[in-house]
Amino acid sequence: MGTLIVIEFVTLDGVVEDPDGSGGTPGGGWAFRHGPEAVAGDKFGLGALLDTGVLLLGRVTWELFAKLWPGRTDEFSAKMNAIPKLVVSRSLTSADAWQNSSVLDGDLVSAVRGTDRDLIVTGSISVVHALAAENLVDEYRLLVFPTALGTGRRLFTAPADLRLHAVRQQGVAALLTYRAATGKPPTSRS
Repeated sequence: MGTLIVIEFVTLDGVVEDPDGSGGTPGGGWAFRHGPEAVAGDKFGLGALLDTGVLLLGRVTWELFAKLWPGRTDEFSAKMNAIPKLVVSRSLTSADAWQNSSVLDGDLVSAVRGTDRDLIVTGSISVVHALAAENLVDEYRLLVFPTALGTGRRLFTAPADLRLHAVRQQGVAALLTYRAATGKPPTSRS
């Protein structure tokens, strides 16, 4: 199995729900209130992983991204469009709306364990929760914004034993990289 990296926009109190406001939640749009420079480009330091890895997305995140990314042509967008994408969905039958996308055929956990490529999960909190429950997440890259919502879906719903690997300021936010304390050593290029 390759390295599994989770990337998330997150509030100080651990909420990951609706950072862009597209979900229509009462606190939605919290990350994007800080302007496009706070969220644009390769804020998570994925670099070469976008050339060699696979993006693993839940249906809701994929549908949002499929509306946003295909029309963009800057260097980062070109990498997002080119990377192979696997969509975890029980209802989606076609992933033609965004190039290099396919619907995951079969069990999520088996598919993750059966790949030798690095996997990047962004958003897709249900997918993250399922993978974390199986102790498959090697690394979390969290862009933490100076906002507390008090309510909303959270990244962690069960105990996690993590070790801080790196901290970097990204405009108004902080990029925190945590690695799993147990299991195989990550091979990510951070």
